Amino acid sequence: MMHAVVSADGFIADEDDEVGPLFDWYFNGDRPLTDGEDHGPFAVSAASAAYVKPMWASIGAIIQGRHLFDLTNGWEATPPAGEHLLVVSHRPKPEGWHPEADVPFFDDVAAAVEEGKRRAGEKVLAICAGDIGGQALAAGLVDVVAMDVVPVVFGRGKRYFGDLAGQHLLEDPDVVVQGDRVLHLSYRVRR
Repeated sequence: MMHAVVSADGFIADEDDEVGPLFDWYFNGDRPLTDGEDHGPFAVSAASAAYVKPMWASIGAIIQGRHLFDLTNGWEATPPAGEHLLVVSHRPKPEGWHPEADVPFFDDVAAAVEEGKRRAGEKVLAICAGDIGGQALAAGLVDVVAMDVVPVVFGRGKRYFGDLAGQHLLEDPDVVVQGDRVLHLSYRVRR
C-alpha cells in the first residue's frame, strides 16, 4: 500500500517541506487514534477514527525514503504504524543513529519492498508516498494507493507520486470516507 496525506492538488508538502494544514484533521476530533492511557496527540472525527485505526493496525512494516527519514529523524526508529521501518537511500545510515535499532537501508526500492514484505508477514507493507512511492508504483510493486485528501491547494510542492512518468490506471475507489476536513480514499492498482 502506498499512502500519505495529500492536498487537493496532489502535494504531500510545500516546496519548503512544510505540511501546512495537511495534518490539522489529526487534531480536530474527539476520538483518539491510539489506545491506552497515553493517547498521544492524535484525536480525529468518528468517521476518520473508524477508517484510520484499523488501517494503521493492519500495517506490519513501513518503507520511507531518505528525504522523509532526514525530516523525521527516522521517527526515532519507531514508525507511526507497524513494527518495522525500512529506508531507501543511496547514502548509508547516519553514523551513530540509533545503533540498537534494526532499521535497514536499501539503495534499491525493489529490494526494500522484498524485505519489507518479509518483515510485514501477514500484515500490510506501507510505502510512503513521494519519490519512493512513485518508484514502487512504476515498478509494479504497489497494489493499493491510499490518500487522505485535505481541502487545500498548495499550487506547488512535493508531489504525492514524486517524479512518476507515464500513465498508471487505478480502479474505482473501494474506500471513500468523509472525515472532518479530510476525505479518505483507497484505490486498487489496475493490472
